[in-house]
Amino acid sequence: MIGEVARRTGLSVSAIRFYADEGIVPASGFNSAGHRLYDVTAVARLELIRTLRELGTGLEEIRRLLAGETTLRYLIAEHLELVERQGRELQARRSVLRALNRDLPPVDRSGLMHRLVSMSDQERERLVDDFWAEAGADLPADFAERLGTTRPRLPEDPTGEQLDAWIELADLLKDTDFRAAVRDYLRETHTGFPGASVMTSAPVQDYIHAGQGTMTRILDAYRSGLPAGSDYARELAGRLAAESAAAVGLDDSPERRERLAAAYLMLEEIGDGSDHEPFQATHGRYLELVTRVNAPAPNPYADVDLKGLSGWMATALGR
Repeated sequence: MIGEVARRTGLSVSAIRFYADEGIVPASGFNSAGHRLYDVTAVARLELIRTLRELGTGLEEIRRLLAGETTLRYLIAEHLELVERQGRELQARRSVLRALNRDLPPVDRSGLMHRLVSMSDQERERLVDDFWAEAGADLPADFAERLGTTRPRLPEDPTGEQLDAWIELADLLKDTDFRAAVRDYLRETHTGFPGASVMTSAPVQDYIHAGQGTMTRILDAYRSGLPAGSDYARELAGRLAAESAAAVGLDDSPERRERLAAAYLMLEEIGDGSDHEPFQATHGRYLELVTRVNAPAPNPYADVDLKGLSGWMATALGR
């Protein structure tokens, strides 16, 4: 009986009737008195609907799921992405309100409010999404996804400098020329072999390509004074070369390792390349502003002589 189904599922009788009338979960049958009957499968579907509705799922999405046009996992993934986006927007809004609630001179508060309300939190989030979708269009999908995780996230109680960087970053991402320059820079730097361009530091580039594990072991080995020509150093360098090649869809060939070693030697001569103009004008500028917005993250290279590490890597790769 429909009353018993309502008690079991937590849905109202009127809601159950509505889902039946809409053809979403029709009654399994009727008794002699004309009352709707629901079997175990129908009850399970109604319980699923209640859960999905509590999560904010729309009726059309539920209809598609029950009709087999989508999967529950895909539906959950869509809602997870939505909730995470909403969470970021709420965090940003809370940070802004806290900043505006400080003891500021009226003129400063008025100026800050004017700059902040020129663009909504949702628009700022969309700008970052669109920027990375455009910048990563010609990069291997997994690598572009990793680069795109570098996002601005205002802390709970941002400083004036962090708010200024947050506003400046949004203004920068609206610039189509800047977006095109970043896309071209990343394509040139990251679709060839690692180290093919000295626009960024080869160690930092490989750290991004291969993930933290191997590069962390290399840093530990370098700090310990392990000779670059030792078997373990060569093993680590080879592992990093292979992982970074796989990350961008290239073959880990002897020729590629030779070119990578040559690039490390070049970096040993000129430094880490972080002051190179194309980097600073494009991806470097984005990273600089994101770093200013976010709570500073530990720098794995803070105590490392990058010129020395570049020479060490070149030797470990066989030069």
